[in-house]
Amino acid sequence: MSKNNLNIVFSCKYHIVWCTKYRKGLLKPPVDHYLKKILYDVAHEFNGEIIELEVMPDHVHVLVEVDPQFGVNRLIRLMKGRSSRYIRSAFPALKKMKALWTNSYYVATVGGAPLEVVKKYSRNQKNASGKKIIYRKKRPTG
Repeated sequence: MSKNNLNIVFSCKYHIVWCTKYRKGLLKPPVDHYLKKILYDVAHEFNGEIIELEVMPDHVHVLVEVDPQFGVNRLIRLMKGRSSRYIRSAFPALKKMKALWTNSYYVATVGGAPLEVVKKYSRNQKNASGKKIIYRKKRPTG
C-alpha cells in the first residue's frame, strides 16, 4: 500500500538491523520492552510505520516504512540516538556505558517487484516514436 506526502506517493520499506556495542547481550526484559516503546514512538513522531520489530539480546531487527524525503538514515539515527540515551538513563546498570549501539547498521529495501521484473519493464518501454527499444548486454567476443 502506498503512502503520500504533499508532493510524492511512495512505498519505501526497509529492513534495518543494528547491534549493541561489542555485541553485548543487554536487550533482555525489561530493557527490550522499553526499547520497543521508544522505537515505536520515534517512528510515529516522524511519520514512519514500524511493520515488524524484533529485539534480540544483542541486536535489533526493524521492518519500517518511511518517507524517502525524510530518509531512512535520518530515522535510524534518531531511533538509535534516542533509545541509547533513554535506556542508559532509565537503567542504572547501563549508565556507565558511553554508547549502547555500534556506529554501523545494515539496511536493505524490501517489497515491490522483483529486480528482474523491473529490469524487463524498463527494457520494454516505448521511445518517443512508439517503437520499443530493447537494450541487452553485449556478450564479450573472443
